Amino acid sequence: MTPELEPVPVSAINQHLYCERRCALIHVEGVFTENIHTLEGSLLHETADSPGVETRPGVRVARALPLRCRRLGLTGKADLVEFHALPQGGERPVPVDYKHGRRQQWDNDDAQLCAQALCLEEMFGAAVPSGAIYHAGSKRRREVVFTPNLRELTERTVEAVRALIRESRLPPAELKPQCEGCSLRAVCLPEASRPGAAQKYARALFDASA
Repeated sequence: MTPELEPVPVSAINQHLYCERRCALIHVEGVFTENIHTLEGSLLHETADSPGVETRPGVRVARALPLRCRRLGLTGKADLVEFHALPQGGERPVPVDYKHGRRQQWDNDDAQLCAQALCLEEMFGAAVPSGAIYHAGSKRRREVVFTPNLRELTERTVEAVRALIRESRLPPAELKPQCEGCSLRAVCLPEASRPGAAQKYARALFDASA
């Protein structure tokens, strides 16, 4: 019997591609704080996270569907999965993820959705060639095609996250453009990575006590 892999949350794929240190703070250190961006996302998912199934002509819709992929050790939950009836019989699963921002392509969002597709392919034994991301900020839906390159990126990131968690490793802080809207900025302190930051901090403490 093949031993089960250490589980990797589907959401960690997104976090790791956005920022490896943020992923470690959440999934290794257990740290998470809210800001306006994460709160908006939480409110959006309150609607999507109500489990249930509804049927429309030619499509069955499942909300808050639990996901698992034993081959990759993935676990998670899909906001919504559409099961489209096929002319030859059977159904084709189409994962739909909800994002609070405006319509824009990001590799981390696409890889998270691709991870959901990999779970669905194993769970239902059906090909999942594409999915969609609904961007609430612009009320538009964007199709994501699960190309070989995207699948490779997703599987590679799964293993990178697993190694990060297994090693309990916290990557060093690095000031990057995405730090601007990060809810963990006050915990991460990326500004401290700048040359001379420690000396400036020590000087400020000295001046304050003088």
